[in-house]
Amino acid sequence: MLNVPVAVKSIQKEIETLQSFWQPHLNRHDYEGGWDVVSFRSPGGGLNTLAEPVNNEAYMDTPLLDHCPAVRSLLKSLQCEKLSARLLNLQAGAIIKEHNDKELYFEKGEARLHFPLITNPFVEFFLDNDRLQMQEGSCWYINANLPHRLANKGSSNRIHLVVDCKVNDWLAELFSKDCIQKSELSNSEVFLRDKNAILQTIGNLRSMPGGTAAELADELERQLKAAENGID
Repeated sequence: MLNVPVAVKSIQKEIETLQSFWQPHLNRHDYEGGWDVVSFRSPGGGLNTLAEPVNNEAYMDTPLLDHCPAVRSLLKSLQCEKLSARLLNLQAGAIIKEHNDKELYFEKGEARLHFPLITNPFVEFFLDNDRLQMQEGSCWYINANLPHRLANKGSSNRIHLVVDCKVNDWLAELFSKDCIQKSELSNSEVFLRDKNAILQTIGNLRSMPGGTAAELADELERQLKAAENGID
């Protein structure tokens, strides 16, 4: 994780104003279900879903950034050259198939930063077969050159702000202080940070009819117990 402050509540409110601007992700063969994009920076500054230029267009802010001051402030706080900046919404029940984004990693001069803004405990993000449990309001560097896959097994959307950056001295210094590909916390400790929300989710599931909800509640309770045993 990286130590980058995120005004997550303010950005969540801005996301609510963007409902008519979501577009399906271009790489439709890479996912199943709903995976949508809102662009704040893009090649040429258009409201498209492209993360890379087609004809060497320069990266520019899109008109939507003027309507989202909290997002603009977050991007401004990143003291490096920003390439693309997009909201990515993986809808409930959707999956992204395992893939990798070639040459997109720190050592090659570019870094992909993930800012989880809306998520749920049933999101499964695997990077090189290691599960990352990313909390709302945090900032993560993702080595996108490694194989990664994602499934939203929850009942709500999962929305991240994803920013591709050029590595410079500021970003390198930030990485040297804070960046670890895996959290310094164990998976059990990360899971237990959301214990209250998980208990509430279990209660909600128990109140729902049908065997599927009960099975999900059982699985959450199993994971919670395993996490608690892992801390002891």
